[in-house]
Amino acid sequence: MTLLERYILRIAFSAFTACLIALTGVIWITQALRELDLLTGKGQTLFIFLTVTGLSLPALISVIAPVALFMATIYTLNKLNGDSELIVMSAGGMAPQRLLRPFLALALFISLAVGMISLYLMPASLQELRLLFTRIRADFVATMAKEGQFISLENGITFHYRERSGDALLGIFIEDQRDKTKPIVYLAERGQTVEQNGQAYLVLEKGSVQRKDPQSKDSSIVAFERYAVDLAAFNQEGGDVVYKPRERSTMQLLFPDTSDPLYKVQPGRFRAELHDRLSSWLYPLAMMIVAFAALGEARTTRQGRGLAIATAIAGIVLLRVLGFAASSAVVRSPAAIAAVYGIPLGSIVLCLFLIFQGARMRAISARIRSVLRGLHPSRKTAAQGA
Repeated sequence: MTLLERYILRIAFSAFTACLIALTGVIWITQALRELDLLTGKGQTLFIFLTVTGLSLPALISVIAPVALFMATIYTLNKLNGDSELIVMSAGGMAPQRLLRPFLALALFISLAVGMISLYLMPASLQELRLLFTRIRADFVATMAKEGQFISLENGITFHYRERSGDALLGIFIEDQRDKTKPIVYLAERGQTVEQNGQAYLVLEKGSVQRKDPQSKDSSIVAFERYAVDLAAFNQEGGDVVYKPRERSTMQLLFPDTSDPLYKVQPGRFRAELHDRLSSWLYPLAMMIVAFAALGEARTTRQGRGLAIATAIAGIVLLRVLGFAASSAVVRSPAAIAAVYGIPLGSIVLCLFLIFQGARMRAISARIRSVLRGLHPSRKTAAQGA
């Protein structure tokens, strides 16, 4: 790579990094605000909050990176043209393929990174996120119990606490009627959730356990200083964690378990997710090529580039809309798989043709227009009258 190409690559890479950080930061903040309820309403720690929002970053980056590359390509070409460097390069005989080379190198690097994220990192992070949310939802005290309210679960447990003091709950009442013949009532002055060996417990302090004898209909009351209640009894979900297609590993999508109940119901979603991942690396390359096709040609300052930028933006919007439509079609029909790959590949081929043959076609078009103007009757008459 020549010194000039490295100079262009450095500008493009710096612009890409800045765009990626800015876009990711803005979208991450919106995601973080949506999950703020983890801190305020569900009583989770700041570490859990940052973990939840951080695990969503790979999925965000896989979508944002192609857009950031598109913006970086537009910025770099505009800067080169604005500083008259693009015009000097063109006048010096620099071929389009040489100007395209640094952008192509950057796009291939980003395509590789997006492919790795989509195939491996994103599903792993989404799986971890699902496990974390399952654990949070299983923490009944943090997610469902409200101060001063009686909460009744379908499994026959009723829970109430008077108020919260820091991490501790005050004035606790628990009625366990899972076994209708042997109801149990727990009363405690205070309690606190603790985790040990992966299990969550509610440790009650200074209270009593009341049990009713179904035969004698008498009640026995046992006072305690400390008593631990397994919070697994409060979990209404139960069972194994069921991962959505987007949360499955790529190998699980390539070789799905045909006996999986979710796969039996939604085989099309597994197919669409697999081909979305396999085609994701094409979009950074396609978006860069679209931007280069619109702005890669040197223009004087009198020739406005606003229309070219608007055309490029419309092109990538159309590209993504068609890509989403093809992905939705794959859910219903395997025949649409060709469109998932054909749309980005077709845009790449079309834009490369415009880059390498566009100047020649415009020259031919201008020559044809001049010939047609020379043959126009009114122009001939005016020329003869003069």
